[in-house]
Amino acid sequence: MDFLKELGIEEKNYGSSGGLNWNKTKTEGELKIHSPADGKFVASVYQASSDDYDSIVSTAFEAFEYWRKIPAPKRGEIVRQIGVRLRDYKKPLGTLVTYEMGKSLQEGLGEVQEMIDICDFAVGLSRQLYGFTMHSERPVHRMYDQYHPLGIVATISAFNFPVAVWSWNAMIAAVCGDVNLWKPSSKTPLTAIATQKIVAQVIKENDLPEGIFSLIIGKGSTIGEKLLNDKRIPLVSITGSTPVGRHAAEVVSKRFGRTILELGGNNGIIITPDADLKLAIPAVVFGAVGTAGQRCTTTRRLIIHESIFEKVKDALVNAYSSFKIGTPLDEANHVGPLVDKSAVTVFSDAIEKIKKEGGKVVFGGEALAGKEYESGCYVKPALVEAENHFNIVQEETFAPILYLIKYSGSVDNAIKLHNDVPQGLSSAIFTNNLREAETFLSAWGSDCGIANVNIGTSGAEIGGAFGGEKETGGGRESGSDAWKVYMRRQTNTINFSDQLPLAQGIKFDI
Repeated sequence: MDFLKELGIEEKNYGSSGGLNWNKTKTEGELKIHSPADGKFVASVYQASSDDYDSIVSTAFEAFEYWRKIPAPKRGEIVRQIGVRLRDYKKPLGTLVTYEMGKSLQEGLGEVQEMIDICDFAVGLSRQLYGFTMHSERPVHRMYDQYHPLGIVATISAFNFPVAVWSWNAMIAAVCGDVNLWKPSSKTPLTAIATQKIVAQVIKENDLPEGIFSLIIGKGSTIGEKLLNDKRIPLVSITGSTPVGRHAAEVVSKRFGRTILELGGNNGIIITPDADLKLAIPAVVFGAVGTAGQRCTTTRRLIIHESIFEKVKDALVNAYSSFKIGTPLDEANHVGPLVDKSAVTVFSDAIEKIKKEGGKVVFGGEALAGKEYESGCYVKPALVEAENHFNIVQEETFAPILYLIKYSGSVDNAIKLHNDVPQGLSSAIFTNNLREAETFLSAWGSDCGIANVNIGTSGAEIGGAFGGEKETGGGRESGSDAWKVYMRRQTNTINFSDQLPLAQGIKFDI
């Protein structure tokens, strides 16, 4: 395929690099990647060894010692060039995202655009890494705080956004003076290899040392655990399930390292009687089936006032009936495949659990068969009448299942239902009632890290800090002042007098 050749993807690829050079290990197993779109073999990747890991981290640390001394705006210039290069490769890289992971071509291209956008954001940020000046209580003293680079920042990314979430971390960390070590999902290593090769070109052209951006593809039981336990890595950003994040947090915290946790979501939308359904229905549909329900911000619960429940349900059944399901490379299709057959099993098992708990499937819910779906990764998105307290509803099922939940009375009752899950990532309300909207956004409203009014739960812009509360982990990435987590904060006091007064008026004469 032309896009693979353009990106430098070979039939067989190596799994670790600090730049343009790749380690040649072949002894740790071979990942054979098949596209969920058509089931065809794409390419394979030799996994990295423990020795490869040590070599990569040593190179990265040497690069950090150099990179942290480069002025932040100069670091921003390198990130600007990376953004330009990503523009050059947007179409082939977006196509690879689609073919390897299964999301629609528009979403694949959009993911690369998100990488470009975060590069632009980081370039501006490189001139705004500000601290604060405070008035000292001691005369002829100056006090201020500033931010310094941390060191090696490790990014462990998930399959559903195989490149964008890496860029949120890597580009912000880069302008902060950190270097980045990337461990991508073993389900989507090819997009990571392609991205590493693109970025390495820019590093080479600017005569910078290898190790500013590094890649390691390997087993979680060896490479992953070694990374979590490595005291040379002060910050680990991990996107994944809540159990995976909990384990990572425990391991890293034992060595007093830091974590950014972007974990499970169980995102709800409230639709009140004052909602504009012309806005609400399309937002719900995209939120529920975009990326075939494999976004951490996917809409999973729809909390609808009883007075409009049937009307909303009918509108959704009508919309779901019009879906075109098929290869994500065809832009006429609305829904592509799940990432692999095991994801289909998770989907099917969840449907059976729903039925056993008393839920009613009103549309979809089955795996699809036939020539067009021969990869075995396609399902028909499901609409299910359910109750919020069902065990399966309390969990995050990473698949296109939307639970329709009825509420009565005021918006306070809807918010109580909405918040009654362990996760707290993204949320939304559709209403033209100002009081309902402001209540939802208040301290006694949504308990999520993201709360929207009259837009859906997915599709967050890079300008805002991204992350959630409760079992979503509490981490923040991307925009706003999320950059501060990639740096260490230092308070400085300067005495430019000829006296030595002590704080709090303490006297200590000698």
